[in-house]
Amino acid sequence: MNEKTIDFKKYTSIHIGGKHDVKIINEIDDYSKLHIIGRGNNILLSNNPPKMAILGDEFDYIIQKGDKLIVGGATSSGKMLTYCKKHDIGDFEFLGKLPGSIGGLVKMNAGLKEWEMMNYLCSIKTNHGEILKENIPFTYRHTDIKGIVFEATFHTTKGFSKEKMDMFIRMRDNQPNLPSAGSCFKNPKEHSAGYLIEKVGLKGHNIGGMAFSSLHANFLVNMGNGTYDEAIKLINLAKEKVLNEFNIKLETEIVIL
Repeated sequence: MNEKTIDFKKYTSIHIGGKHDVKIINEIDDYSKLHIIGRGNNILLSNNPPKMAILGDEFDYIIQKGDKLIVGGATSSGKMLTYCKKHDIGDFEFLGKLPGSIGGLVKMNAGLKEWEMMNYLCSIKTNHGEILKENIPFTYRHTDIKGIVFEATFHTTKGFSKEKMDMFIRMRDNQPNLPSAGSCFKNPKEHSAGYLIEKVGLKGHNIGGMAFSSLHANFLVNMGNGTYDEAIKLINLAKEKVLNEFNIKLETEIVIL
């Protein structure tokens, strides 16, 4: 298996991390001892991360068969959106401004409000073979998928809507432009995480170079030279304050390695 060195300060969307060797996976197998990092959009990397890997070019493809779209797990959301636009395929307009690789987006059931990956999924391919959607337990922003999503097959409908894509982009315009890993916490049933963070007085609050955005409180942003330790202190502070004031346990949506 080949390796390459990645500078995670440049690679991750939150711009935190050092240089580490990462294995490149180009065949289906059991890689349970490795953590798949995808495109680094929802990762907060420590100074001592576990062994990591990324899917290689062998899993970067899009194949259309009838009303099905077969997409490799390493394929970027941007590439899939461009394909759908070019071939007049609807339902995937929400991939605009939803960064990541398709394998990771399926595994976390990524999306925007009620539009999410599992709505259109038909099946996935893991090292255990093909798994149909009806055999995958999932909830909002979560699935029970074990292992790596090497490939995903989606149902398709005709009719790409530029108006819908523009609507999704506008819905994301309230998100900060500073480096972040997306939503820091999952939304509890009672209230949104952003509402809770704001109510305990942490909207805009910083520790060193890290802060909860003054634009959207559930975004942990890097104001320049933020560190892993500063990020963890903010995350723990939010958990503690929300638990004390609302008796709600916040659960991180970002992946902490």
